[in-house]
Amino acid sequence: QVQLVESGGGLVQAGGSLRLSCATSGPTFSSYAMGWFRQAPGKGREFVAAIMWSTGFTYYADSVKGRFTISSDNAKNTVYLQMNSLKPEDTAVYYCATKRPGSRWSDRQPTSYDYWGQGTQVTVSS
Repeated sequence: QVQLVESGGGLVQAGGSLRLSCATSGPTFSSYAMGWFRQAPGKGREFVAAIMWSTGFTYYADSVKGRFTISSDNAKNTVYLQMNSLKPEDTAVYYCATKRPGSRWSDRQPTSYDYWGQGTQVTVSS
């Protein structure tokens, strides 16, 4: 059973920083990449960033490029999202997810991910 547990969310002022963690357990070896998504109230789930386990290749949504950094610790089976220069529009529930085996690396749709964490709330005050 694959399990993903996010942590590190909270309330921060605009311009501040937070670091999210996503600890994975279970047979995640079949997944070649991980992603972070977010969902604000009344909106759909939005791609944020992705990282490939073996190479460390990453890519980001334009809205967070230059402010957020995704990284991984393969020994700990953990993925991180460092968020700097936070803005009120970054307020959302943040989710990590495992990339579906066989899906295209560049596919940012939530349907290309199969296992999801429970989410962690990030609130940025103005």
